[in-house]
Amino acid sequence: MNGLLFIDDEEGVRRSVKRALKKEPYTIYTAETGETGIGLVEKYLAQIAVVISDYKMPGLDGLETLTRIASINPEITRILLTGYATMESAIDATNEGLDGFLTKPFDNIELRNKIQDIMIRKRLRQFISEQIYEKIRSDPAVMMPRKQKVTVLFSDIRGFTEMSRKVPPEEIAAFLNHHYFTPLGEIAYQYNGTVDKHIGDCIMVIYGSPISYEDDIVRAIESAIDMQETSRVISDKLRQKNGFSVRIGIGICTGEVVTGVFGSLRKREYTVFGMPVNIAARLEKLAKGGEILVSETTYSEVADRFIAERMIPDVPVKGLGEPMPTYRILGKV
Repeated sequence: MNGLLFIDDEEGVRRSVKRALKKEPYTIYTAETGETGIGLVEKYLAQIAVVISDYKMPGLDGLETLTRIASINPEITRILLTGYATMESAIDATNEGLDGFLTKPFDNIELRNKIQDIMIRKRLRQFISEQIYEKIRSDPAVMMPRKQKVTVLFSDIRGFTEMSRKVPPEEIAAFLNHHYFTPLGEIAYQYNGTVDKHIGDCIMVIYGSPISYEDDIVRAIESAIDMQETSRVISDKLRQKNGFSVRIGIGICTGEVVTGVFGSLRKREYTVFGMPVNIAARLEKLAKGGEILVSETTYSEVADRFIAERMIPDVPVKGLGEPMPTYRILGKV
């Protein structure tokens, strides 16, 4: 996706922008009205990555246009173009969810740099969770290392290695992105979980960091139940088309971890580490397709909310002196 759509009712401004960006790696689309611009986004949905719209236009104004475009594709970078007289409105619009704004008049260098800066910021938000991003904005100290009680969830597709041997790489990527990472990631976000990372076909989600709630454990297990139900529906649809399956095993553990930004000078990430992470990963490996296994530290705090059965025998975990009691979640009370 390297398409850039510029919407402005003044033909001279549209020509100026095309000249300014002709050496940039964009495929340029232009539109004279908001309605026309929306039509182009619908037509070139897979190509257009950035939309810049003038604020004052006949018919739909720029803010209305960009709002409509967001409903078509929330991942498009949306930039509002405005004169100095409407600067306050532009700032308010940015605070409401747009990715940035440009002011008229502008020179070519400013235009190119501003678009690049906004796109970088947009991409950064794609690599870290919304919770982390917002918390960093309001309280940068949250990134400092600290100990914190969290609930960690791991999900992994059963039989994925065997499935991946039979299909081209591009089909594997499409399968993971559209039928696994996206729907399960959305469930995690709906329950205020932070998607920590993707490791192959494994998803790691944290509940309780950087923002903690009293019901972190409940939300973790409820999201796991929703993930299993969603994966079953997706699997039923995929079997009829290409034989793919999203049979997942889930492991969950609650306990104290160290949170913060860790890594090298070139690559750093916000994450957590500690024994609960190891235990959750171990339980995920043991879980069969469709199962949710949780540690005793997790289940003991919410036994009145969920139906579970104790696994026999107890589970050995590297680093623990004795095997650990483990429970299989059967449903809600």
